Amino acid sequence: MAHDSISPDAAHREQACTGHREQACTALRELLDLLAQDAPAEQFARPAAAARAAGASGAELTAIDEATQTALRVRSTLNQHQRREAELTALFDTAGDLAALRDLDAVLRAIVHRAKLLLRTDVAYLSLNDPEAGDTYMRVTDGSVSAAFQNVRLGMGEGLGGLVAQTARPYATVDYEIDTRFKHTHSIDSAVLEEGLHAILGVPLRQGTHVIGVLYAADRTPRAFTPDEGALLSSLADHAAIAIDSARRMEETRAALVDLNAASQTIRAHSEAMVRAEDAHDRLTDLVLRGGDFTEVATAIGALLRGGTLIHDADGTELARVDADPRTPPARAVAASRASGRAVPLDGTWVCAVLAGPELLGSIALTGRADLGEADRRLFERAGVVTALLLLLRRSAAEAEDRVRGELLGDLLSLSGTPGRLTARARRLEVDLALPHSVFVAHGDTAARQLLLSSAARAARTRHGLSGLHHDHVVLVLPADDTGAAARALAAELTQAAGAPVTVGAAGPATGPEALSRAHAEALRCLSALRALGHTGRGADLPDLGFLGVLLGEDTNLDSYVRRTLGPVLDYDTKRGTELVHTLRAYFACGMSQSKAKESLHVHVNTVVQRLDRIGHLLGPDWQSPERSLEIQLALRLHAYTGAA
Repeated sequence: MAHDSISPDAAHREQACTGHREQACTALRELLDLLAQDAPAEQFARPAAAARAAGASGAELTAIDEATQTALRVRSTLNQHQRREAELTALFDTAGDLAALRDLDAVLRAIVHRAKLLLRTDVAYLSLNDPEAGDTYMRVTDGSVSAAFQNVRLGMGEGLGGLVAQTARPYATVDYEIDTRFKHTHSIDSAVLEEGLHAILGVPLRQGTHVIGVLYAADRTPRAFTPDEGALLSSLADHAAIAIDSARRMEETRAALVDLNAASQTIRAHSEAMVRAEDAHDRLTDLVLRGGDFTEVATAIGALLRGGTLIHDADGTELARVDADPRTPPARAVAASRASGRAVPLDGTWVCAVLAGPELLGSIALTGRADLGEADRRLFERAGVVTALLLLLRRSAAEAEDRVRGELLGDLLSLSGTPGRLTARARRLEVDLALPHSVFVAHGDTAARQLLLSSAARAARTRHGLSGLHHDHVVLVLPADDTGAAARALAAELTQAAGAPVTVGAAGPATGPEALSRAHAEALRCLSALRALGHTGRGADLPDLGFLGVLLGEDTNLDSYVRRTLGPVLDYDTKRGTELVHTLRAYFACGMSQSKAKESLHVHVNTVVQRLDRIGHLLGPDWQSPERSLEIQLALRLHAYTGAA
């Protein structure tokens, strides 16, 4: 008699499994809630601890741990994006303040306060140079509690700030008190000690080539400032210099109206030019804030200044061109503008270096305006500041995208995740892994790693591929039909960008994550072979390496090797019924002796000579060199063994 009832043990086990699944779901929901609440990182360990205490299985705990790590990575990425957004928003707010400049002290206080917030320091301050006294004095502070520090004066070359003011170069120290690079004085050291400062970053405020002061960020505990923080503080310093320059010019205009009544018309024209410059600055800044691209900015600059406009990045790549012929940025003019901080003329074209502090971001050129007046020149220079903001925004977005692409590349080559999830992640980055892709591994003995990595990222973006650092190698996954040709082109491109020889080993094409992972191993073998053979600065795949590629290849294709080596001779024999292949075998069998070959072939020696000439025409003049002859002899043996056609 059948029984439908379930035993108590089975019911208990089913209830326990249901409970564990509910625990896992609860843990995942709690992780999502923590992400939504922007909870501290330490709280993300709670769901796993709760599941472990509740007796979840090993597989469920593993899944919860993986979900926790993923949630922490998402949290880190979101925090980075929020920080970048805050930095750019502050720069845009500063630009807006300058456009509506009314109170210089208020603008400088806002810039110093933003520097303190963005660099997350305890103190920020700004000093201005006193040409008559020959020193630099404190103008604005934020976060300072020491009266002595707020009134300190630094002689040129004294302390960190005096050195920045004297050399016009940024300086940073992890701990000022023990840093021997600076000239320590009692007045400066006592003020710094009373304020309790240790880490200090200072950047110059420039007006052209003239340094008018220093902008600082400082902490009361030792810390190392990053290059990005230096660039950000330099951008704020440039805005402060513009504010001071604008305020000075407005004061000069008001003084001229009082003292020079006879020059009222000239003053009115100057005032109108200032208004026009501020209006242009407003329009360009608003264009950037609304998400305008480089072409829109170039169009606006050309319309304001009635000329053609070109925008290039620091590498000389054209970003936009409006009403102008293509041309490369003149290096001499860009260098002169960078050194002077002013737009400079060259053969009827005005060139302005686009800077973020001392860093060169690119350049803009104005054509068709050889008669550019001082007011329009200033307007053109302000356009350079707005272009710098746009380039910084573009770089921040590119860096974020490169990080995401690099993470995907690592997971793809390590097969960390299911093929379906990897393919879906790639598709969100406009990379279709269902299409054939090749893997390229780049190495430069003398090339700077970071420069090589950034050059590879730029190459991957332009080709809709992936790039990143994987197992201490720069790796790219790019769409490519002819892998060898693509490797040679990529090696040349990276060598030029890095300024040093870059060797590229390649493999593919392959389709799908698993095949690409195998291709990566083959590309590494190809790179090792290239370096062992002394082919530095070249790019190739294994078939390009001849018989060595056959030996190193995981899937050896003997027919393909024979075709690559003997193809022209095989085709000639097939079409004309000749015996060039047979002649080659006899020639090599006789130790490359024509007289012995003619006896083996039972033909006249002239016939042997004619056949060998024909073979040289088909295979190239170097076919009898040691390296080529070795490959040809191997191909002849493989042809006899496999019957390859």
